[in-house]
This record gives sequence, C-alpha cells and structure tokens, in this order.
Amino acid sequence: MRAVLWDMDGTLVDTEPYWIATEFAMAEKYDATWTRADAMELVGSDLVDSGRYIQRVMGLDLSPEAIVEELLDGVVAKVEQQVPWRPGAVELLDSLRASGVRCGLATMSYQRFVAPILAQLPPETFAVVMTGDQVEQGKPHPEPYLTAAAALGAPPEECLAIEDSNTGAKSAEAAGCTVLVVENHVRVLDGPGRVFRDTLAGLTVEELALISRPSGG
Repeated sequence: MRAVLWDMDGTLVDTEPYWIATEFAMAEKYDATWTRADAMELVGSDLVDSGRYIQRVMGLDLSPEAIVEELLDGVVAKVEQQVPWRPGAVELLDSLRASGVRCGLATMSYQRFVAPILAQLPPETFAVVMTGDQVEQGKPHPEPYLTAAAALGAPPEECLAIEDSNTGAKSAEAAGCTVLVVENHVRVLDGPGRVFRDTLAGLTVEELALISRPSGG
C-alpha cells in the first residue's frame, strides 16, 4: 500500500445532510419540487452534473454553474459552523501520518468548500488535494483518482481508496485502486475491487495494508 486516497463527503465528513438541507432550501425558495430520492441521486456526483439534475428536476431558470454556487453558499456556511467528522476518520488519518503512509484527497466538492474542513486538520495531513473544480471529468470517471495517484507518484494499483458511494467506488475501481467501502447514506453494490467495512473506527494501518493487498499477493 503506497498511499491512501480519501473521498470527503460521506467518508471523511458526514456533510451529505448539509447538501440535502441546502437542496431542499433551494426547492422551497424557488417553489419547486424536490424529494429524498432526488437528493440520493446526487450523492458522490460531480457538482456540475448535480447542478444539471437540479436544474431539470426543479425547473430552474439558472445555469448549472449558478446552481452549484448557490449550493456551495449554503453548505460552506454550515461547515464553517461545525465539521461533522465520520467515526474513526481523524484517528485513522493520524495513524497513517504517524506510519509514514501518504494520503491524498479526491473529492467532487470545490476548493472553497474543502478549505474550511482541511483547516481543522494538521497541514501535512494530505500530500495531494484533488477537488471537483480541478478535474475535467468528475466521478464516476477515473480521472480524480488517476490524477491524485499520479500526483503522489504512486501507481493506482498500489493505492487504497476509501469511499461511501457507488459513484465514487466506480471512479476508484476504474482507476485501478482497491476500494474500501464504508456505506453511509446510500447502499453500495458489490464489486471485484471492493472491500466492505461497517466503520472506520478502530481500523489500523496494518488492516488497511491487508485490505489493499492483491489476492494471493
């Protein structure tokens, strides 16, 4: 295991409720229809793709990019008040750093949302931060994970990705990473490159290394 590549929303932090609350607030503001099922469709997705979906479902006379900016206004305000860490995430990051295992962040959130979250962690926590506004193709395309692995100088096949959504797992799997899936708000399908755990709490660096080791390796 050369490196660990982390998703953020739903994996490192449980910010999905912030996004969902902001989506419903937008629907109320514009007198539009929005459902829990619609919200679940967007989990793990590229933000502009999410903006297109919201534009279509809510029937908004706004560009997808403008919708994304309005969403970000809402969730950034919430995360600046409180960062909702997922159980065991910060402790596992600390253990990886102490063991000399480099970590990268591969998130579809934009830099202005990521920054106040990372400000709560030691500055050397992530050697590479890849955000949704830095890639041409978002998840489920493999580009976010391929780019993060390349920036770390590690082959994707020697990286472990940590994800909570089908969209993210597809992205990491397509890049060649082994994927540790810790489900949160959505069910994730089984797959040949996916290993499931109920929580990050209590996981050790040694256990991550065993998860990332190819079968028979």
